[in-house]
Amino acid sequence: MSEVSCRKRDDYLEWPEYFMAVAFLSAQRSKDPNSQVGACIVNAENKIVGIGYNGMPNGCSDDLLPWRRTAENKLDTKYPYGKACFYSILKCKLSFQPQLYN
Repeated sequence: MSEVSCRKRDDYLEWPEYFMAVAFLSAQRSKDPNSQVGACIVNAENKIVGIGYNGMPNGCSDDLLPWRRTAENKLDTKYPYGKACFYSILKCKLSFQPQLYN
């Protein structure tokens, strides 16, 4: 019977590679037919504090809002309705607000 190695792996992902992979995976949630963008926000302790992708905001139906890139009226394009980085940052900011108790 051969002896099993008891050393740690050398081929694990470094932190930047790991976080980029999380952002890439998040981007796969996007229903945008033209671009898929993911975001991963990390704190100083290498903890993920937010992720997001370019999709419609919670509560907005992605079946009712437009996916066009250009139109005569900007409201008929996808741009006013969702951005991956913006929503990730907003979610993080809201989750770190101090709780007020009466």
